[in-house]
Amino acid sequence: MEKFKVQYFKRFMQRTKLKVDNLVSNVKDWEGRVRSCYAETIEHSSNDLAKIILVDASFIIEFFLRFSLRDESHDYRRLLNSWLWTIIWSDLILLENQLPFFVIEKLFNLAIVSLPNLHTNSFVLLTFDCFRVANRQKMSPNDIPDHLNIKNFADLRRTFWLSSLQRIPQRSRLSIDNLYSASKLQEAGVEFKVGSSKCLFDLKFKNGVLELPCLKLEDTTESLYRNLKALEQCCYLNEAYVTDYIVFLDHLINTPKDVDLLVQKGIIVNGIGDSNAVTCLINSLNCRIVYHKTNIHYSQLCEDLKAFYEDPRHSWKASLRHDYFGTPLKTASTAAAVTLLVLTLIQSVCSILSLLLKG
Repeated sequence: MEKFKVQYFKRFMQRTKLKVDNLVSNVKDWEGRVRSCYAETIEHSSNDLAKIILVDASFIIEFFLRFSLRDESHDYRRLLNSWLWTIIWSDLILLENQLPFFVIEKLFNLAIVSLPNLHTNSFVLLTFDCFRVANRQKMSPNDIPDHLNIKNFADLRRTFWLSSLQRIPQRSRLSIDNLYSASKLQEAGVEFKVGSSKCLFDLKFKNGVLELPCLKLEDTTESLYRNLKALEQCCYLNEAYVTDYIVFLDHLINTPKDVDLLVQKGIIVNGIGDSNAVTCLINSLNCRIVYHKTNIHYSQLCEDLKAFYEDPRHSWKASLRHDYFGTPLKTASTAAAVTLLVLTLIQSVCSILSLLLKG
């Protein structure tokens, strides 16, 4: 990875024709603000820190430019088809790798003076273009209010997942707990349906139907969720919407049977292995979580689901399904018992009729 960083840094310097000393000087001017972006003390000297930031930021800009411009150079095409491609995109989201967004943006603004033919003079637009696959709601920079400054790439990925930023749900001190699992809810008559919303967190329950947008699980999913969860634990403790979703899923999925149900309904697309792997992933994500308030919509959703399940009519139905139709063997046994009962009843009726006719 370091080799590619150096290569891309050199290519960036060739492309922009900027002087290294001038860029180092500019980065030093931002040093105080940069250091304030990190919780831990940065031990590097001013000069070393400036050089590290310059190489990393230049690498990211050059990488984005090549991706956006569909650069057909040999090394780019080789990178595109290699395992490094996935690693780079994953590393851009790792919390420990985050560069402050403003640093990369300022460096880009210095560079565009030397890039007159560039299709955009906005690093935000360039970033949105490069992350367009992750932007499931097709947001544009104009959809993000001015007061929501993008801290880093992990912060941007989180923003892509939020619902329309003008109607983010309020927070409640009620917690998400004691929710029944997906298979138990189905036994009580809850119907599961894949939701049409582009917002992953837009869950709905109405008239016995629980709608959840499609969740695609891939090899990079665990790393992404863990880093966004960590970001919220650091910066958004009272606005932890990703965390809320993780906690809700953890309650909904307790066993592989729950996963099988959600996969069957199209709510989960499993690209990481068997159902047991999905169960372990979801359950492990809901660890070491601290939060003060919950998405008020989720709190109400949990209360509605619990009320539905605990309604005597639905709880009786759930008990009946679980005790007599929970497995193929139980279903077969129940069917056999019912058949035997019916035949016995018919035999009894026939015997009584026979006696009456003889009498």
